[in-house]
Amino acid sequence: MAINADDLRALSPAEKLQLIGWLWDDLNESAEEVPLPDWIDREAVRRRKEMRSPENRVSYEEMQKRIGQRNG
Repeated sequence: MAINADDLRALSPAEKLQLIGWLWDDLNESAEEVPLPDWIDREAVRRRKEMRSPENRVSYEEMQKRIGQRNG
């Protein structure tokens, strides 16, 4: 099956998101193991370390305040 990159570029943002969702779901349902690039593991380790760092912690009240500011 040939996929035309120009056809993909011509999709609207909503269509692209729908396609990404479909592809993600299809990968998730696949019986085959999906090989992930090494950078994904490195990024996951970096993010876990960042989340555990005390200077990045906020109180529950601060978190609620920040969420309220985004949705406000």
